[in-house]
Amino acid sequence: MNLPFEVIYEDNHLIAINKPAGMLVQGDRTGDIPLSEHVKQYIKEKYKKQNNVYLGVTHRIDRPVSGVLLFARTSKALARLNKMFQDKTIQKTYWAVVKNNPPKMEDTLVHYLVKDQVRNKSKAYPIERKGTKRAETQYKWLQSSDNYHLLEMKPLTGRHHQIRVQLSTIDCPIKGDIKYGFKRTNKDASIHLHARKIEFIHPVSKEPIIITAEPPKEVIWGALTSGIR
Repeated sequence: MNLPFEVIYEDNHLIAINKPAGMLVQGDRTGDIPLSEHVKQYIKEKYKKQNNVYLGVTHRIDRPVSGVLLFARTSKALARLNKMFQDKTIQKTYWAVVKNNPPKMEDTLVHYLVKDQVRNKSKAYPIERKGTKRAETQYKWLQSSDNYHLLEMKPLTGRHHQIRVQLSTIDCPIKGDIKYGFKRTNKDASIHLHARKIEFIHPVSKEPIIITAEPPKEVIWGALTSGIR
């Protein structure tokens, strides 16, 4: 089976993949085949299912972003995971390659975001305004090269383009992210933001689960993540 993604976790209730940058999670007006359909096809072929395959989308990752993407294979798992995301008991960790070093080695960013629906972009304010939503992200510096810096990001809220706009606001735009201040695109239209890890209690077995995704095989990712687990 020639898959456009890597399956990194699978059981009767869940499946997680390492999403390639550039692929849609769910269908949109572009008409491109979303990852959810590819994963359904994978399950259908692997388990020789005759009927329609159930697959619940539990969360999303922006199209130019890579990394861990978790789906539910049963309605029970989907309902419980939705509640866990709502209750913020699922911890996501991202890696970001940025242009400038942040002002501190580690900190918690707090901004108030408003989404521009027309431009599909968020704007961050330092104080609350009418129509804004509070966004919080913890970050930690991990490593630097001559031109770029690797940060670990842990979003505490789930706002639109949260990590991207918050890093841009502190003058640390993500490599390739021209929407939020980087000067040029990456050749493959990706940005250097990767969903590295997701941690949660399994919605059915109640066992602690940690799922980790390797970053794209690319020179800058390789240089900045060598020796880091």
